[in-house]
Amino acid sequence: MEYVKSFRDLHVYKVSRILAKKIFEISQSFPKEERYSLTDQIRRSSRSVGAQIAESWAKRNYRRHFISKLTDADGEQLETQHWLEVATDCSYITSEHAEELRTQYNEIGKMLNSMIQKAESFCS
Repeated sequence: MEYVKSFRDLHVYKVSRILAKKIFEISQSFPKEERYSLTDQIRRSSRSVGAQIAESWAKRNYRRHFISKLTDADGEQLETQHWLEVATDCSYITSEHAEELRTQYNEIGKMLNSMIQKAESFCS
């Protein structure tokens, strides 16, 4: 991939960072009693999406490891979607806001799947 020199150049990575920041911002309004449960969980999983993408970049010499890390990133985005549903169930965020974020996370999932399907173009 000549046009991509770093994981920071990947659109999926950039979007994951934007969404992690959005999750941080909305979770600031969660009740204090959720601090060590829902708040920490949703922040951790949302931040881990980008971290797993970065790690996958470091594993490009090994196609299977690259794919494994991208699969981990996909798992983290799905976990974040779960926590968004929990936050909605608890009325911490509106269903419309949660749906907007879930849609964006679904797009991340599609981008990750595309990278997995085209792993050979990323790997040495």
